[in-house]
Amino acid sequence: MYEDKTLTCKDCGEEFTFTVGEQEFYAEKGFTNEPQRCKNCRDARKANRARREMFTVVCDECGKETQVPFKPTEGRPVYCKECFANKK
Repeated sequence: MYEDKTLTCKDCGEEFTFTVGEQEFYAEKGFTNEPQRCKNCRDARKANRARREMFTVVCDECGKETQVPFKPTEGRPVYCKECFANKK
């Protein structure tokens, strides 16, 4: 059903193979889009996310000090992880 596909990385422009096994994994997880980046560029993006600047804030719900990966906007509430999950 699946065949290996050659795709082009949107970051570095190099070609990479989207293997049958990867396609089956994507289908199993319900992913509808093919990968746009090669493994090296995906790994580099993940590493950059891990080094993202964090901002210390006080949760507007429970008053606990926490860190968030964005600069809070004046007048908008900020929640800790637990309170944010409870709001969903």
